[in-house]
Amino acid sequence: MHRRHFLQAAALLPLSLTPLSQAMAAARDPGKPLRRLVLVELNGGNDGLNTVVPYADEQYYTLRPQLGIGRDQVLPLDERVGFNPALEPLMPLFKRGELAVVQGVGYAPANRSHFRSIEIWDTATDADVTSNDGWLGQLDAPEQFGRSFAANAVVIGRNPRPVSGPKMAPVVMSDAASFVAEAKGVQAVDDASATPALRHVLSVERNIVTAGRSIGADRPAAAGNFPRTPFGQDAAQAAGLLIGDPATPIVKIALTGFDTHVDQRGRQDALLAQFADTMVALRQAFVAAGIWDDVLIVTYSEFGRRARQNASGGTDHGKAAPHFIIGGKVRGGLYGEAPQLARLDDGDVPATTDFRRVYNTVLVNWWKARGMAIAPHEHPPLSLI
Repeated sequence: MHRRHFLQAAALLPLSLTPLSQAMAAARDPGKPLRRLVLVELNGGNDGLNTVVPYADEQYYTLRPQLGIGRDQVLPLDERVGFNPALEPLMPLFKRGELAVVQGVGYAPANRSHFRSIEIWDTATDADVTSNDGWLGQLDAPEQFGRSFAANAVVIGRNPRPVSGPKMAPVVMSDAASFVAEAKGVQAVDDASATPALRHVLSVERNIVTAGRSIGADRPAAAGNFPRTPFGQDAAQAAGLLIGDPATPIVKIALTGFDTHVDQRGRQDALLAQFADTMVALRQAFVAAGIWDDVLIVTYSEFGRRARQNASGGTDHGKAAPHFIIGGKVRGGLYGEAPQLARLDDGDVPATTDFRRVYNTVLVNWWKARGMAIAPHEHPPLSLI
């Protein structure tokens, strides 16, 4: 990538960083754990009914005569629902009580557009409200965590909106090595006579240089058997940024491909297997680093999919779906209402757990950031931390 193109891409977002010397010198309060967050976007709209399967509900097999997962294949979580067999690597985490499955997560009224629905999830707004700020955009990381970081948040891959805002502008990169290499080629330029617009670009240049030095400064390699896939390697990069002296408290990664209108079974199963193997590798890395109790992993997706299979062996855009919260301090188990397929909402699994309850679980129960809670009386945190 040429320097001009690199700066053009970087300048699309403000970058809020701390100089390397200050970030490294900032003392961490040993009495206050640094609670980290990994956001995992399941891009495309993951099908919830073939992820957490309502195998005891006969209506499931009526709606999905070919697409449904047989009872003998399901990995039971209780007497009603169970995991897709591709998620078998996650069963030990569930049995250890380190994985919470939150059922029926979504919002009403639902929007079936990829672009609008993910915008609603990213900004935590009502469906008829728009915003440019992510749900974490107001988080003041140095104040919240009592120390400074090379970056308040890092996005590896796509979609920085959840962590974009006046206090939480992220570093966005394809991978850490490429970002560091590109940053080395950026040179700061005197801005004494620059226009305000040019000063912003030059400020971005300086921040890129600082971020490259900080993120690339002897980062420890993460342990863990990470899959040799783009998602697996993104997760390995994420772990490396969070362990040791963390470069950031928040990393977002994404697994793409869940828009399964056609031939869903093989495609989704492969994605879920990749997701499960990667979550196990993340746990291995954080356990080896001694911070598993200080990490929370949260999944989200723009919507679930319709209950009835379509004529192409897939499913179309729907509403609610289950999501996962994983970590050493999680009270694992099943939360929320299991799907009631005899009582669908216009052919969809309805939202019975508003997604902002998941976010408030992070803000209030995980970080104790009550001042950032999103309408907490309407969306109380879940009691899983």
